[in-house]
Amino acid sequence: MLAPLKDAWDALDRDDFRLAEARAREAIARDAQDAEALYLLGSTFLFEGRLPEALAPLTAAAARLQRRGVGYRLGHCQFGLGDLAGAEASLRREAQAYPQSADAQNTLGSVLSAQGRHAEALEAFQAALRVNPAHVEALVNAGTALHTLGRHAEALPLLERAAAAQPGFAHAHLNLGLVQHALQRYEEAAASVGRALAIDPDLPYGLSSQVWAELFACDWRAIGPHIAALRAQAREQRVPVSPFMLLAVTDSPAEQLQATQVYLRDKDFGERPPLSRPMRTRAPRIRIAYLSSDFHQHATAQLMTRLFELHDRSAFEVIGLSTGVNDGSPMRARLERAFDRFIDVERASDAQAARQIADLGVDIAIDLKGHTEGSRMNILGWRPAPVQVTYLGYPATVGAPYIDYVLADRVVIPPEQQRFYTERVVWLPDSYQVNDDRIVVPPAPQSRAAHGLPAQGFVFCAFNNAYKLRPETFALWLRLLRGVPGSVLWLLANNPAMERRLREQAGAAGIAPERLVFAPKLPLGEHLARHACADLFLDTLPVNAHTTASDALRAGVPMVTCMGHTFAGRVAASLLLALGLPELVTDSLGDYEALALKLALQPQALAEVRAKLARNRATSSLFDTARTCRRIEAAYRIMWERHLRGEPPAAFAVEPAATS
Repeated sequence: MLAPLKDAWDALDRDDFRLAEARAREAIARDAQDAEALYLLGSTFLFEGRLPEALAPLTAAAARLQRRGVGYRLGHCQFGLGDLAGAEASLRREAQAYPQSADAQNTLGSVLSAQGRHAEALEAFQAALRVNPAHVEALVNAGTALHTLGRHAEALPLLERAAAAQPGFAHAHLNLGLVQHALQRYEEAAASVGRALAIDPDLPYGLSSQVWAELFACDWRAIGPHIAALRAQAREQRVPVSPFMLLAVTDSPAEQLQATQVYLRDKDFGERPPLSRPMRTRAPRIRIAYLSSDFHQHATAQLMTRLFELHDRSAFEVIGLSTGVNDGSPMRARLERAFDRFIDVERASDAQAARQIADLGVDIAIDLKGHTEGSRMNILGWRPAPVQVTYLGYPATVGAPYIDYVLADRVVIPPEQQRFYTERVVWLPDSYQVNDDRIVVPPAPQSRAAHGLPAQGFVFCAFNNAYKLRPETFALWLRLLRGVPGSVLWLLANNPAMERRLREQAGAAGIAPERLVFAPKLPLGEHLARHACADLFLDTLPVNAHTTASDALRAGVPMVTCMGHTFAGRVAASLLLALGLPELVTDSLGDYEALALKLALQPQALAEVRAKLARNRATSSLFDTARTCRRIEAAYRIMWERHLRGEPPAAFAVEPAATS
């Protein structure tokens, strides 16, 4: 370090930015090419957060000064300004010139992660840890990258080390909680996130992550105040929360939109400069591409694979873009065959995947994930396709300016709720949900005893995920058990904490805990077959059963629902109305309880509903994949024709007469 500027560097070390800037400017006034002074000035601006002003002097210094740290600070500045390519180049040069710079490797990993290049990011974080195994930020970042890549067990010890090494680092505890959640250690997850919130009560995604873990564990001791605080965060738009997690706690579409907008700003999931694309005018076939990380054994694949197979190949070319893992399952193999082209972009960055979509000349890109786990919706931020759509995977607005349309129906999105959607709503006839009509319920006889059910007595069932269950709903279900002697409640065995706590709640309410029966997860065919032992499916609110609901209805089990105000809370009503069963849709929890009790106590009433469900199932569009496919194709044609005419996206309805 040059002696004339030593006092200025000392001033910067003690955060005396005014003195450091003054000394740097004096030196530059004497010699505009003084690399040391340029470095000092850029560093001062960087530490003050004045990134636009820091860029020029740091760039000039990096070109003239061969010193460890210069390229790192330039890359840090470029990263903060959103110049990911520039930051990557600067940090790679720094890491190559000074391989012992753990900070450069760690920040390089963050830059790669921001581009969706998580495997490469992990390599950079691991390089930082080889230099400095105690680098806490690199431990957290490496653990987070492993978590993102689905390698949760490997992530856990890294995050445990980080949290132990720096107990005051809120993000270490938060990310540890997220990994514990992924490993289904929900009570530990809630405790870890609680420690993070004790350090920083306004930690982004902290409260939503804590509530999420508590819901999965059915730990409702503080759920009321926590949900109230989380909803307040969404309304105030002050602290980013997870929009997907919020679906489980609010029945307000306005709150969901507000939270999503804050989330998009925080994650920088806004629109990017549009990519150049091959000129596509009117062609014999519309080229459509479906984007998802769930092209394997998953509920989305269960619903949609038949649609991909049935698309009219004379009118549509159908491409699948997979951003998720290849699980090697028969479903994955079927999906790969279902598309004209199946492209794995799991390891591509968001920008690289967007470039690939643009180069393919895709006309309409359809995202199937929204803001659910594993989403890569940001790929569409570069506008790689002229028309971009969201469908099925996310039951709310995605809030992104680059998504033009959402496929829905008039039940899940009534016309008066359009204002809560940034997309233009396309209303499909009947229900928006597509189903695979080739799925057959196995006819094998089912023994109640084999499923842990009593030989006699009414069986209420609810095979939803634990997070959809709220204390007020469970209290209602316990009242049903009390009102129907000998009845049992058949639930999906999600996790041990859920089972223990629900049994405790039942016992405290005077209901024998053994009247709760937990069903293990089974392959689809066996799961559908065991529905023969159930009498009535009980829905949840504010998030309904979705695929689980159509499974029950396919298997012939009537369902009672209470219709909410959000998309997620109106799906079951959409399915029931499409099946011509409006009598099973209620508007209040009181009516829901009364209807469920009536059906349980009046065998003739239940038998009539069952018979009607069986009749209507055979003719309804809900389980007619070809009919739903033609309707979705009609929607795509209208979207594409509007684009070819130079018209902006607009809401419209697909008429059933034209596609039935």
